[in-house]
Amino acid sequence: MSDCGNRAQHSPGRNMHDFLRAEAEIEPDPVATDAPKKETQIIAIYGKGGIGKSFTLANLSYMMAQQGKRTLLIGCDPKSDTTSLLFGGRACPTIIETSSKKKLAGEDVKIGDVCFKRDGVFAMELGGPEVGRGCGGRGIIHGFELLEKLGFHEWGFDYVLLDFLGDVVCGGFGLPIARDMCQKVIVVGSNDLQSLYVANNVCSAVEYFRKLGGNVGIAGMVINKDDGTGEAGAFCDAAGIPVLAAIPAHEEIRRKSASYEIIGRPGGRWAPLFEELAFNVANAPPLRPKPLNQDQLLGLFSGEATGRDYVLEPATSEDMCGASAASKPSLEVIYETI
Repeated sequence: MSDCGNRAQHSPGRNMHDFLRAEAEIEPDPVATDAPKKETQIIAIYGKGGIGKSFTLANLSYMMAQQGKRTLLIGCDPKSDTTSLLFGGRACPTIIETSSKKKLAGEDVKIGDVCFKRDGVFAMELGGPEVGRGCGGRGIIHGFELLEKLGFHEWGFDYVLLDFLGDVVCGGFGLPIARDMCQKVIVVGSNDLQSLYVANNVCSAVEYFRKLGGNVGIAGMVINKDDGTGEAGAFCDAAGIPVLAAIPAHEEIRRKSASYEIIGRPGGRWAPLFEELAFNVANAPPLRPKPLNQDQLLGLFSGEATGRDYVLEPATSEDMCGASAASKPSLEVIYETI
């Protein structure tokens, strides 16, 4: 509606007919024709260390940006290497480190101190403490507190991608799931037991918080370094989640990733792969997963690969003490029945 001060005002010197005529001549506000704004999709990506999350996210975020999507990539790994591939190997100043330096100097952190961009992709690193000098999970919590002070909830992005460790289970790394800070989770895995073990743990965490009333769901898995043996696909079938994309174990991909090259460029050899991934990530609904138990997880692999046919043999006191083991009388007092 137009401002009330612009409306014709009724005064004692004018009759009601003149007042209504003057009001009718005021042009109405134009009808809104803009497309409704979509809510920002905040997506947390988890996976075993070294499985290729940073590689996947750098190329995914780059492809999304080339498709006209406003995309923000946030590294939530204390190693602070999420954005290195995106920026040709260069490390971003982390939010936590920058905040500490600015605080000592009596200055405020500004967006330009911690957020950088390339070809439409915006990226930043939360960072974490040095080895042995603090809790990485607590660093993540502190990093998000700083993001909120910078206006995180007011930023106008289509997608915010959060890169998290999946094989660390402390509270800070589970923050998006535990506090509904994201709408959905993506797991990155491969056809090996350890990466699927981590993916299954993430599914278990999502299911746990769903039982407590949470809303986060699993959108699916990205299979990285896919050698075609099928264990990751079988896991997805059993857990009730889709495969969003399968990135092959290809020498060219390995070589370009090692030299910090983006392969998710429109028109390139691998463009269709990341175009498909971008579409699936955007449209996959958050699902409630069905986590596997240990036997079900091992059942995805052959017995020779896992050694699951082994029978547990209990140890004895003699085993623990070795050659020096000596039999000692019991100190237990036995009372005769009266």
